[in-house]
Amino acid sequence: MPNQEPLVLEFENVTVRFEDSTAVDRLSLAMRAGETCILFGAAGSGKTVLLKTALGLLRPAAGRVRVFGQDITALRERELFDIRSRIGVLFQEGGLFDSLTIEENVGYPLANQPALRCSPEEMRRRVEEALRFVELEHTLEKVPSELSGGMRRRVGIARAVVTDPRLVLYDSPTAGLDPITAFTIMTLIVKERDLKNTTTALATHRYQDGSVLANFRYNPATGTLEPGGNGHAGRTRFLVLKEGRLVFEGSQAELEASTDPYIARFVKREE
Repeated sequence: MPNQEPLVLEFENVTVRFEDSTAVDRLSLAMRAGETCILFGAAGSGKTVLLKTALGLLRPAAGRVRVFGQDITALRERELFDIRSRIGVLFQEGGLFDSLTIEENVGYPLANQPALRCSPEEMRRRVEEALRFVELEHTLEKVPSELSGGMRRRVGIARAVVTDPRLVLYDSPTAGLDPITAFTIMTLIVKERDLKNTTTALATHRYQDGSVLANFRYNPATGTLEPGGNGHAGRTRFLVLKEGRLVFEGSQAELEASTDPYIARFVKREE
């Protein structure tokens, strides 16, 4: 039976260029509500460019990009405000503003997206709720330099989900973290996906990140991950990019079965 969930993100033969170089080359993909996509690829393969294009931060030289069914390919910056208000994003290294408090960092999307403007009282409530979600509600008045790298990444997740987005984009959320902290970050990503049924796109170098998303679910009763059985495996796809081209798209089993040397580099890599 075909998936009847609405399309959330569509790339149709998208090409993105920087001067004489091609960062994304005739790429097509589609994500439906509640689906998860894991993006693998070497440095410079186009993972971050793909995510920025989905946000409308980069414009395709060719092809079409649709988000929530709306063609954003040629929209002006002001016309993108409403679309972006429904997308959460965790940038590489967390992307926090050093001069702002944690409360101001997490509330930034609420204060600066016209479609999300709310009263100071409502903003405070939503910021506290987002920080409670990542178990950092005690850090409101701190600044990023007072937190560890893992805590800053958790604040980045709080900022990504404070708007209650339907689509969340994660760019290398566990890069540079020790294995225990990385697992904590992945637990929060699974928690957001499972409790809110968000559509999730995650770019990573770590095979473990994709395996967690495909094979585990969040148990709210215990606050931990548990094997998901047939849970999300059927709604999780693995993609591999090479020099801007999509060279693989399929399930975890199909990824592990690939004999292509480039694709095999991203399977079961050890830290």
